[in-house]
Amino acid sequence: MEEQNIITYLSSVFTIALIISYVLTPYAKRLACKLGAIDIPKDSRRVHKKPTPSLGGIAIYISFVITTVIFAVFNKGMNFNSEFKGILIGATLILITGIIDDIKQIPAVYKLAIQVLAALIAVYGGVTIDFIKFPPASTEGGLIFLKALRIPITVFWIIGITNTVNLIDGLDGLAAGVSTIASLSLAAVACNIEQYNVAILLAILAGASLGFLPYNFNPAQIFMGDAGSLVIGYLLATISVEGVIKSATTIAVATPVLALGVPVFDTAFAIVRRLVNKKPIMEADKGHLHHRLLDHGLSQKQTVLILYIISSVLGGSSIIISDVAKSSAYLIIGVTSILILYGAYRIGIVKKVAEKKGAKI
Repeated sequence: MEEQNIITYLSSVFTIALIISYVLTPYAKRLACKLGAIDIPKDSRRVHKKPTPSLGGIAIYISFVITTVIFAVFNKGMNFNSEFKGILIGATLILITGIIDDIKQIPAVYKLAIQVLAALIAVYGGVTIDFIKFPPASTEGGLIFLKALRIPITVFWIIGITNTVNLIDGLDGLAAGVSTIASLSLAAVACNIEQYNVAILLAILAGASLGFLPYNFNPAQIFMGDAGSLVIGYLLATISVEGVIKSATTIAVATPVLALGVPVFDTAFAIVRRLVNKKPIMEADKGHLHHRLLDHGLSQKQTVLILYIISSVLGGSSIIISDVAKSSAYLIIGVTSILILYGAYRIGIVKKVAEKKGAKI
């Protein structure tokens, strides 16, 4: 596919998805009100102060599906293969679970079980991490084939990324904006390695997320809810496997990790923080990156915009390392990692905190 053609395709599907999502979001808001899917702030972790309709994820999901179908009809090169069917079925299952959870909260263990099932559906369709690239390896081409481990590793990746997006959905516009930036970054990476169909799917997801953002930016009129954050996370996880991680490049795994840097590193630091404070890993707290920035006196809008900038820098880094020499890629990854760790130390995101009576850490 010629460069001019792919740019035209990416622009077209991005715009179509954006328009559909923007048009459908008010209807999702009405549906949320009718079904009682209202996010009511009940504890100190909630930043918003008034009840807000949820289910915005429905508009994002429908926009993604409709735009993908439109593209597939007009482009014979886009086939509904088993991988895509598995991704779509799994995303639909995640969406239904999210809708139910937004209306009436589902126990975490049940949500996890459904996420495992959705991940296995994608794996059954052929979405698997078959190998990793490791230069010092003695295997041919530096490839280490995972064999029997490919299924548990792929499931772990899908569930992990799915939930990282969900965990950063704590401020108006944060998850939608970061997801848009990550999707566009991964689309650019996919173009660099000539995975054009994957790039188009990511552009569609970016457009669908951005079309929702005007209604979700502070002060939010509607939240995407689990129906949105989990679906976006699932799509990013599965599509990145198909288009980026499966490529035989040295930094194949590092690329999506950097592109999704804000949610991935925030989740990693949350796990370390809870271990340091001897708290259950799954226990919610107010120590996430956006909470820490708010504690430093920033407003919601300022915090979100700063995280957009950080996400853009990390996304830009992922694009650069996919198109430079191996040594340069390692240098960029090393410098980026040092800066991330230093920033986390400066804002105290993993520090041990003395528990206060009546408050959560």
